[in-house]
Amino acid sequence: MQKRKALSTDKAFLLSENIFENFINYFQPKEGEKVHVFIPILERNEINTQIFIDYFLKQNIRVFVPKIVADELINIEIFADTQFETSTWGIPEPVSNEDSEENYFHYVITPLLYCDDKGNRVGYGKGFYDAFFESVSSEVKKSELIILTPMK
Repeated sequence: MQKRKALSTDKAFLLSENIFENFINYFQPKEGEKVHVFIPILERNEINTQIFIDYFLKQNIRVFVPKIVADELINIEIFADTQFETSTWGIPEPVSNEDSEENYFHYVITPLLYCDDKGNRVGYGKGFYDAFFESVSSEVKKSELIILTPMK
């Protein structure tokens, strides 16, 4: 986390663009598909997923984002005109609390701090995504975006 925080804003954005391009080239998401994507805490230099969201919306790919309501992660579908507010955790979230109740996504893009060589993720320790993953279809492709620089 310290290495990520030490990145300049410009470097973090450049790396976010590279990760975005790799994601698009590898997965090639298509119109009508559904993507659940986290909204970053930019002060922590998390990957700027707004690049992904803008692309998905322009390509008519349905976009869902998480929101914590009553200590539970719900899925809210967003659109180009969706209004956001900053949560107490510093995360932009949709103003709406209307849960889409969607549990199948073609892709899920989540934040994490670390993953081991078997792909087990370590997040920030609140357990929201662990519960979320138990509620979604096992067929979902999960793309955990964290590594902005090699950790050598």
